[in-house]
Amino acid sequence: MKNLIIVMVTLLFSVATYSQSGPKIEFSTPDNTIDYGKVSKSNDNGIRSFEFKNTGDAPLQIINILSTKECSILSKPTTAIQPGESGKIEVKYNMTPGPIRKTITVETNAVNQENGRIALKIKGEVL
Repeated sequence: MKNLIIVMVTLLFSVATYSQSGPKIEFSTPDNTIDYGKVSKSNDNGIRSFEFKNTGDAPLQIINILSTKECSILSKPTTAIQPGESGKIEVKYNMTPGPIRKTITVETNAVNQENGRIALKIKGEVL
């Protein structure tokens, strides 16, 4: 009985969150992750793009993007993304040899993300 109540409450909150009106952000990469794979510093410039779409019914704003010193934000939308429109965030990893495990935090006004924050990840290995 306790498990049934937990499932019902979880379902209720999930439906309530999904049905919210406002801007919603959906990234095209699985798990919001770009996998560089194994790359060579001499053959790869380290630039990748996270593409997304506003699937909500209000303008989506990218408020801020936080990154580490190893990963630079080359470009981001400077104006609101209208419902149904797409945008991209272009990042560049500095290609330091070794494993790549970095997180980029995007702050938005999206209602389908907790506090409007989304964690984007890059992974791979620079040879």
